[in-house]
Amino acid sequence: MNIVVGVGDMKVSNDPDAVLVTYALGSCIGIGIYDPVAKVGGVLHYMLPDSEIDLVKAAKNPFMFGNTGIPLLFKETYKYGASKNRLKVLVLGGAQILDQNGLFNIGKRNHTVLRKMFWKNNIIVDFEEVGGTVNRTIKLEIKTGEAIMKISGTEVRRIPWI
Repeated sequence: MNIVVGVGDMKVSNDPDAVLVTYALGSCIGIGIYDPVAKVGGVLHYMLPDSEIDLVKAAKNPFMFGNTGIPLLFKETYKYGASKNRLKVLVLGGAQILDQNGLFNIGKRNHTVLRKMFWKNNIIVDFEEVGGTVNRTIKLEIKTGEAIMKISGTEVRRIPWI
């Protein structure tokens, strides 16, 4: 059963029949994490790097922002028995889709906040594909940890992270 992770959304599951899917990662960042022992995984799809730009929206939807959504993704997987030292981490997105001249650099800023947070918390990324001018989709199968990446209009690839 596909569980769709919308824009500014997060889902975590330990249901072996679940497949977490998030579509159309442009400048947004998609983070997939998976614990192969606990068989629990989660996907976050955040839009903007820092909640300081709108604290009211951040309070209503912390998954909209990297600095508030990322910690919640990890904490939620720990509730399902995941362990930080076993987690596999993948990162996709951060493209420059509607900002060809780099005026706002949302994709780069989204990626930068992630790198800073991962650095401070000793999180190792097992697979990463960010930047460019393409949309990406992530599918994460909870039963096996297999992850698939689809790039708009072209290819579907198995992600080599487990």
